[in-house]
Amino acid sequence: MKEQKTGKILIVDDNEDLLKAAKIFLKRHFAQVDTESNPGLLPILMVNEQYDVIMLDMNFTKDVSSGQEGFYWLDRILELDSSAVVVLITAYGDVNTAVKAIKEGATDFVLKPWENEKLLATLNAALQLRQSKMEVNQLKNQQQQFFEDMDSKFKDIIGQSPAMIKVFETIERVAATDANVLILGENGTGKELIARAIHRNSKRHREAFVGVDLGSITSTLFESELFGHKKGSFTDAKEDRAGRFEQAHKGTLFLDEIGNLPLALQSKLLAALQNREITRVGGNKAIPVNIRLISATNMPVHNMVYENKFRQDLLYRINTIEMTLPPLRERLEDIPLLANHFIDLYSKKYNKDIRKAGEALIKRMQKYHWPGNIRELQHSIERAVIMTTHSVLQPEDLFTQKHLMPEKQEEMVSLDHLNIEDVEKILIRKALQKHNGHITRAAEELGLTRSSLYRRLERYGL
Repeated sequence: MKEQKTGKILIVDDNEDLLKAAKIFLKRHFAQVDTESNPGLLPILMVNEQYDVIMLDMNFTKDVSSGQEGFYWLDRILELDSSAVVVLITAYGDVNTAVKAIKEGATDFVLKPWENEKLLATLNAALQLRQSKMEVNQLKNQQQQFFEDMDSKFKDIIGQSPAMIKVFETIERVAATDANVLILGENGTGKELIARAIHRNSKRHREAFVGVDLGSITSTLFESELFGHKKGSFTDAKEDRAGRFEQAHKGTLFLDEIGNLPLALQSKLLAALQNREITRVGGNKAIPVNIRLISATNMPVHNMVYENKFRQDLLYRINTIEMTLPPLRERLEDIPLLANHFIDLYSKKYNKDIRKAGEALIKRMQKYHWPGNIRELQHSIERAVIMTTHSVLQPEDLFTQKHLMPEKQEEMVSLDHLNIEDVEKILIRKALQKHNGHITRAAEELGLTRSSLYRRLERYGL
């Protein structure tokens, strides 16, 4: 089977005989060969066609020997396409000029008159280079899209409660600085989301955001993970590897769960932060690092200092600015926004037609403690969207889930207090618990219709 030809070649030279001869020969080896005697048409040609290799004469009619016109058009080509592969056409006496042009971005040069086999070898090598450049660009674009997709999960912080307004104001003031930030808050409150928001609004936003979960790193891998290692420094070190500090150079390093770091490792981290340099495991060369540090923990680090579980000097180093994120139970106004945001997200993901959370569900969610905060709410909504048959989520869609605890016991009242509404609430709760949140069965047990039970659930906020 005849091998299919590939590659698009453009030859730009003011010698018409050379253009004809080159085209006749090269058409046998490449898919497309275009020629042009006027370099002024290069911008139009490059807009209309994406060439793999451009052969460019160094001297046109304006200048017969210096190559200055060739330098000009080389610059223009690279302006139009930074990945362009340019092979210069030059006379034997202009080799020094061609070498200078290579330093300025040309790929190679051919001497005229050329030998066909040497010309073919040069163009094949140039074509391979072009393919490599295009693959690299594709990988870069894919990587950029990957980071954008990753970042999009944290892009919008949802909230309008007074507690969140304070958080937004702090982000705005802090982001413009290079101050170290310590973010405190319970699990699931969105500490990484806030860290990314600070980075995205900082002067370092075009550089890397590198996160490290310190709670998951064993003491044996701590230095290798953060500072990198040299090949052969330990059993599995099969190649040189940069650590997280180097990866975050000029960007932001996010140290999550810093409160879980053992004391012995805290001193190593402190030394790197104080000296602003690291040394790879197995190496002896100090590597300077320029990072913006953001740390986070759900641990009471200030109490841990007094208990000698956390170094005071490390705390001073990391908490130039300290932020405390409110738990979900302290921002009840945000629950409807968050719930409907996640309903919309997962309805699209699972191709379900669910419009919103019902009022009874919102009231029920606002009475729940949410020990897992936003993360627990998100996962609960996802499960509910998958399992529900309703177009508007109801309390039984979430609160039949075993991972959600029943209402706080302190809200229950004794039957010694014969207030009819309190007694009715207790009976409704017991019926719902008995039937695992099944509205129809609970209503039958109570001697009510479904609509009557729904009205009472809404009235009592159950």
